Amino acid sequence: MNRRTFLKTGAALSALAARSKTSVDPAAPRKIRKGIMYATIKIKGSVLDQFKAVKAAGFDGIEPMSHMSQAEVLDAFHATGLSAASVCCATHWKNPLSDPSADVRAVGVRGAEQALRDAKAYGATSMLLVPAVVNKQVSYKDAYTRSQTEIRKVLPLAQDLGVKIACENVWNHFLMSPLEAARYIDEFESNAIGWHFDVGNVITYGWPEQWIRILGTRIQKLHIKEYSLTKRDKTGPSSGFDVKFLEGDNDWPSVMRALDEIGYHAWGIAEQPGADSPEGLKDLSDRMTKIFAS
Repeated sequence: MNRRTFLKTGAALSALAARSKTSVDPAAPRKIRKGIMYATIKIKGSVLDQFKAVKAAGFDGIEPMSHMSQAEVLDAFHATGLSAASVCCATHWKNPLSDPSADVRAVGVRGAEQALRDAKAYGATSMLLVPAVVNKQVSYKDAYTRSQTEIRKVLPLAQDLGVKIACENVWNHFLMSPLEAARYIDEFESNAIGWHFDVGNVITYGWPEQWIRILGTRIQKLHIKEYSLTKRDKTGPSSGFDVKFLEGDNDWPSVMRALDEIGYHAWGIAEQPGADSPEGLKDLSDRMTKIFAS
């Protein structure tokens, strides 16, 4: 590495570090509200029935999917007193913003815009978006440039609505390091985009607390998810998620300390098996209380 490259790289890392710091008091009391992703709720019944079960289990909010019936969701929020923790875009897998087809990407853009409108209607401050998918047909480079181009088309609406786009780290072979994830967000040069950090998704190839410290205030919301390296090694990567909170390999005290350091006081949203009965919901809620207190 020559001197010019070294200085340029050092300046970039310094800029990333600066954005990761805040003026908040790391000793302030921890305030993480307890939510759950709607798509994980398997209790039978209407949207209102499901919301009531979530409320009874001790949760504060729900992350609805986009493109649901706004009237039905709003009625359920009003009837239960739950809050919208976030809204998850329902179109980003079927119509990814990295797809080679311009028509598919256009559908993805419209889907993201509807997700932002849903978030605004429910009072959520961010919308979860999987920004791109890398595969045999879509190169890493193309996924990077295409997704940024398409997201820039959505940013003006996010700015107008006051709802942030929050990109999530998932097993999509994209943005697989925290430094790269931070750079990807910063290149938009917009306060209307940030990060939706999934704790469990990085454990198989990294350490969540390191991601948290690097992403810093870019983090808008959290997905709280457990992961077992033992199950992964025995029966395959996906099986690692089939474990209860506090029974996997998440180092929750270290995660919580890192969140305290960046001054995170927002939602922790369960995306976890077990929400298939009132008892299962209560167990999830109780275990999350222990996690947040660790």
